[in-house]
Amino acid sequence: MVKVMLGIISVTLIWGYTWVAMKVGIHDIPPLLFSGLRLFIGAVPLFLILFIQRKKLSIQKEHLKSYIIMSLLMGLGYMGILTYGMQFVDSGKTSVLVYTMPIFVTVISHFSLNEKMNVYKTMGLVCGLFGLLFIFGKEMLNIDQSALFGELCVLVAALSWGIANVFSKLQFKHIDIIHMNAWHLMMGAVMLLVFSFIFEAVWSLLFNGLLSTGFTFVVWFWVLNQIQASKASMALMFVPVLALFFGWLQLHEQITINIILGALLICCGIFMNTFTFSRRKV
Repeated sequence: MVKVMLGIISVTLIWGYTWVAMKVGIHDIPPLLFSGLRLFIGAVPLFLILFIQRKKLSIQKEHLKSYIIMSLLMGLGYMGILTYGMQFVDSGKTSVLVYTMPIFVTVISHFSLNEKMNVYKTMGLVCGLFGLLFIFGKEMLNIDQSALFGELCVLVAALSWGIANVFSKLQFKHIDIIHMNAWHLMMGAVMLLVFSFIFEAVWSLLFNGLLSTGFTFVVWFWVLNQIQASKASMALMFVPVLALFFGWLQLHEQITINIILGALLICCGIFMNTFTFSRRKV
C-alpha cells in the first residue's frame, strides 16, 4: 500500500508541474516540434526496456491498425492540439481543462463499454459543464478570441485523450502496455515532427529563402541602379512600420501611441526624401 501511495504522489507531483514546464518549453520551441521531441524522448527508454527484457520489438500485423489509431489520438489529437492551444492559455487553466477528460470518458463509456450512467455520474457531468461555463465565461464576455481558441483546442485534446482511453480498453486488453506505449509514442513523434517540419519550419524557410532573400535582393539591387542610393535606402525605413503592423496582425504584439507617432514621423521622412519638390520660376 505504501508503494501505491508513493506512486500516486510521484505521478501527481510530476504531472502537476508538467504544465509549467510545457509553458516554458513552448516559449522557446515551436509547439508541434516540442510535442514531437517530447514523445520521442519518452519512447526511447521504453524501447530500451523492451530490448533489455528481450521482448519482441516489432508490431504484429493484426495490431498495426490499432497502434496507428492510438498514435493519431494521443500524438496528434491529444499532444499536438493540446500544446498548440496552450500557447494562448495559462498553464493552470490548461490543466483544469485537460482534466475534463474523465467527463468525456464517462459519456463515451456509457455507449462503448457498457458502463452505464447513473444519478451520481449525471450530477458530476452537470457540475463539470457548469465549471466549463465559468472558465469560458470571461473570454466569451470579453470576446478574447485567442484565449477562447486556445481553450477550445485544449478541450478537443481532452476529448481525444478520452477517446484514446476508451479505445485502449477495447483494443489493448491482452497487449504488453510498455510495447503499446513505446510504439504509439514513437509513431506519434514521427507524425508531429513531420507536421512541425511542414507547418512550423518549411513555410518560414521557403518564404525567407525564396522571397525575402532571393527575390527581394535581386529587386533591391536593381532599384539601387535606377535611383539615388540615399533615396532607395531611405525608403527602407518603411520596412519597420510594416513589421509593426504584421506583428500586431499575426502575433498580437502591442502598438503604443509612441510607436504610432514614430511611424508617422518615419513616413514623413520618407516622403520628404523621395518626393521631388518642383520650384516655381518667378
